[in-house]
Amino acid sequence: MNDDSELIMYGILGVVVLLLIIKSIILVDEKTVYVIQRLGKFSKMASAGLGFIIPFIDRKAGVINLRVQQLDVDVETKTHDDVFVHVRVSVQFQVMSDKLHESFYSLDNPRHQISSYVFDDVRAEVPKMELDDVFAKKEEIAVAVRNNLADSMDDYGYKIVKALITDIDPDAHVKESMNRINAAKRDKEATMEEAEAGKIRVVKAAEADAESKRLSGEGIAQQRLEIVRGFKESVEDFQKSLKNITHEEVMQFVLLTQYFDTLNNIGANGKNTTMLMPHSPGAMQDFQQQIVAGTAFGQKMSEDMEGDD
Repeated sequence: MNDDSELIMYGILGVVVLLLIIKSIILVDEKTVYVIQRLGKFSKMASAGLGFIIPFIDRKAGVINLRVQQLDVDVETKTHDDVFVHVRVSVQFQVMSDKLHESFYSLDNPRHQISSYVFDDVRAEVPKMELDDVFAKKEEIAVAVRNNLADSMDDYGYKIVKALITDIDPDAHVKESMNRINAAKRDKEATMEEAEAGKIRVVKAAEADAESKRLSGEGIAQQRLEIVRGFKESVEDFQKSLKNITHEEVMQFVLLTQYFDTLNNIGANGKNTTMLMPHSPGAMQDFQQQIVAGTAFGQKMSEDMEGDD
């Protein structure tokens, strides 16, 4: 064998050895486990980092993901009051590190198995409730699904971290009816609030009117007291100044003064309509005589009553 042949053989041998070395090295990612089989039989679990296998004898049968995974399952079911709803359940699960063998070899399709359990649990829980309760008690449904899943999947090496009810979608006609009912309730509440506000406005207006009338009455009463007090002071002043004037004459003068003051007030108010009154000198004399006659009549009746007593 010449030197060239030996060189070729060594080259081929080197390539084969390099190929075997490359085939024997495996690099496993973090949070990942490789399932290694030897001649078709389970050999070991290769964890994250650098690992070695026997080339062409050992092989990577599969990869196990140790991260928390999520599976969304849409379930159609019927409530206790015969309403069809679509319920979306989000299941978060994780492979248990101490049951890697069971998680890989026990189930052919773990996601399909979890979906089957979710279907069964949701269809067992939701038909017990009416539609409103499904919305109100979705946390209870999620807890029931999670507990049942945890008990079932534990034997297969899967830990159920959490189950969430992420969506509840009733039939379109049912949603439309619910919207109408809610709109009617809102309208009813708005009407009641408006009526209550109107009631408060009426009550407050009545209270304000009553208070205004009370204050007005007090003002009128006070005004009349002041008028009487003024009459009294006027009579006393006349009697002090003019000794021979009687009470009747003083009252006649005061009444005429009040009459003229009243006419003055009527004329000063621009809102008054036209008023026709006798205001000639003869009318003034007649008005004074009426006052005198009335005063005399009152005095006469008073004297007669005193005489009867």
